[in-house]
Amino acid sequence: MPCLCLTFGKSQINFKGCGMIFLIDANLPYKLALMLKNKGNDILHTDDLPNKERTTDNEIRDISLNQNRIVITKDSDFLDSHLVNRSPKKLLLVSTGNIINKNLLLLFNKYFETIIKLFDNYDLVEITNHEIIVHEK
Repeated sequence: MPCLCLTFGKSQINFKGCGMIFLIDANLPYKLALMLKNKGNDILHTDDLPNKERTTDNEIRDISLNQNRIVITKDSDFLDSHLVNRSPKKLLLVSTGNIINKNLLLLFNKYFETIIKLFDNYDLVEITNHEIIVHEK
């Protein structure tokens, strides 16, 4: 699958947030949802749902499809279902490994507007500790 990498360095691409809607999986902190809400985005975290952290992957996929939400997760099962079944339709895969919440929030704070802009043209975006990877269809 072809991809484009944007390596983190001294320069940064800046885009104004456009209010996209997201669903954050339980494997990411609720503080991330709060931070992204403060940036003007429509955010649901699994802790906002009736089953909270027990919300199943299938429920998350259904909500993302019914509400046209981009799923943000560390769970590679969503990558598999996205590639095979196009469910969820759009996916932000967090491939940072074990990272303390403070550093994760800093990473999102610095690059989230860039990630939002990438979703205008791509359905699968991946963020690591050092780069943003966009996977072409």
